Amino acid sequence: MASLFRHLVTDSDASSAMLFLLSPKEPVLQLSMLYGTSWTVLSSWARIHVEEAVPAAEATRERRMVWVGDSEELALHYPRLALMVPEHAVAAAPIFSGAAVQGAACLLWPPSHPKRLRPEEAAAIETFCRRAGLLLQRSTRRGHPLLPGKRPMALTAERSRTPDQAEALAAHDYAMRLPGAMSLDLEGRITFVSNAASDLLGVGAADLLGARPWERLRWLGGSDFEDLFRATVIGHQPAQFNVTRAPDVYLSIELYPDASGVSVHMAALPRTTPAGQHQHVLPFVEATEIKPFHLLMHLAASLTETVRVSDVAETIANQFLPAFDATGLVLMTASEGRLRVVGHRGYDTAFLSLFDGHSLASDNPPAKALTGHGPLFFTSFDEFQQTYPEAVQYGTRNAWAFLPLIIRGRPVGILVLSFDRPRRFPPTERNLLVSVAGLVAQALDRACLHEARDDLARTLQTGLLPQRLPAVPGLRAAARYLPAAHGMDVGGDFYDLIRCGTAIATAVIGDVQGHNVRAAALMGQLRTAVHTHAAVGMRPDDLLTRTNQVMCDLDPGLFASCLCIQLDLVRRRALLATAGHLPPLLRHPDGRTEALALPPGLLLGIVADAHYVAVDIPLPSGLTLALYTDGLVEAPGIDIDDAISALAGRLAHAPNDDIESLTETLVGDASLNPRTDDIAILLVHVTN
Repeated sequence: MASLFRHLVTDSDASSAMLFLLSPKEPVLQLSMLYGTSWTVLSSWARIHVEEAVPAAEATRERRMVWVGDSEELALHYPRLALMVPEHAVAAAPIFSGAAVQGAACLLWPPSHPKRLRPEEAAAIETFCRRAGLLLQRSTRRGHPLLPGKRPMALTAERSRTPDQAEALAAHDYAMRLPGAMSLDLEGRITFVSNAASDLLGVGAADLLGARPWERLRWLGGSDFEDLFRATVIGHQPAQFNVTRAPDVYLSIELYPDASGVSVHMAALPRTTPAGQHQHVLPFVEATEIKPFHLLMHLAASLTETVRVSDVAETIANQFLPAFDATGLVLMTASEGRLRVVGHRGYDTAFLSLFDGHSLASDNPPAKALTGHGPLFFTSFDEFQQTYPEAVQYGTRNAWAFLPLIIRGRPVGILVLSFDRPRRFPPTERNLLVSVAGLVAQALDRACLHEARDDLARTLQTGLLPQRLPAVPGLRAAARYLPAAHGMDVGGDFYDLIRCGTAIATAVIGDVQGHNVRAAALMGQLRTAVHTHAAVGMRPDDLLTRTNQVMCDLDPGLFASCLCIQLDLVRRRALLATAGHLPPLLRHPDGRTEALALPPGLLLGIVADAHYVAVDIPLPSGLTLALYTDGLVEAPGIDIDDAISALAGRLAHAPNDDIESLTETLVGDASLNPRTDDIAILLVHVTN
């Protein structure tokens, strides 16, 4: 895989690239390989949920290549990425292993790249994804699947040739003649420093090699050096800044990156800085007290994209743990005077159950931090026990930060970070953690409000659906409704089975346009109209005509599809009519399965004088009818007819002795995977 990935970067002339593999246990892309950039820089991108607004995730869930060649488009659709590479061109493409997406490749080009992807670049990406998919497929078949590791493999640029001794000496002499020269690898470690540079920095070369400048030189700890280094490694663009080495040494530092590292040129400035020259005059601080500002910006951008409480917990866990070297994280909400655990990482559920539901009046750190409106920091377990003698140590945890989440004096929740080693929590780090807690508080409060509204809408929607299907002699029926797993949207999917006397029943399924409370409310009105007309034995074509007139009278500004089937169990005949709905599936007693084409009818609510045509079919014992909505079969990149055929295939080959099990088979993986549309399915089986 490494060889394929290296060829991809070379053939596409990208400045940097990332390979993500899909986790086998959760819908998360894990960074598995990178080229031309640094793991230190990209640690906050180690895990990307497939629903996140980043090109690699979009390429995975939509099963297509994503190209962003315009900075405005990048900022509009991918704000997190735009903060890191605001002017770059980006491409992301899914990697298929068979029919399943197993990962994605993401490539970056500098701002000079044209706004369109070049044909040779697209061909290189397509070739890599095809070959990588085959490699993943073969590895799985051999019993040795390629899985994401704990840390990605970092590939460096291969030298086209090794310089001879004369060239190496000439390069060395060139560097030594400069006012100051230094070389950094992609992790920021010094690999070369000239004598002049070590003099300017005030530290011997032997003490600098292998160290990061902003960590070894305390006076560089609060400068722009680290942030600009990260920006150059990601963006492959030069950068320059000025800095003061107390008391009166002024330096100009320039960074020149490529895929193998960063060259640093430095020179002394005049004692009086020229007018308009930006300069940083810094206090004497420890580098460990500085956490880069870009982490705060990155987290802020990520939290703006969160919708649900679980999204907030996932986002802060993915970014907090690697950024602060934390081992564990717990997110709790404050509701009705109690603390509830809503997300965690690095703890088991049994341990957290000891604290879930505690009163805010309890004498424990989370409650005290929240009610006292101030953070609590414990630098070691000994210090923790001095304040709370009954404290229980989880594993090797040896330092804690309890960060209250407060909005305008109102407690929202608490964020707990834990560390395996004692930690000093210097003032600047405490301030950063408190600032981050403010961002988390806003995101958590917004998510809680969103879920409350969502729950209300879901209650409305599910309350309008049948609580159970009626018992009809001669029929076995089962239904499932799965709400969309996307944001707070609610849909207008509905189904019903109505008894029309002792030997006639009507099966109905439909889908109201839109995903909001209006759609759910209209669904309730529509289902009531259908139920009323069906209960008096109205034929499906007449039922749809009347219901369409009712919907046009309501004039909701929305449309709806509907499929209606009247089942006469005495005559053993069925009448079917459709208003723009997907065709029903019929599984005949001999196992033959088909999608029954019906005369097309207009969607309900378009014109009041629309008419519908009914089709009469036999209703033998052993026949199974499947009615469903588009959420079960529609998927990006999949032809709808192919999806319906695949569903018919599952119906044909599934055991038919248990209608409930058959329903679960047809729903299949849709109950586990993220969905952007509701799913409704109604199965009716004719018995003797």
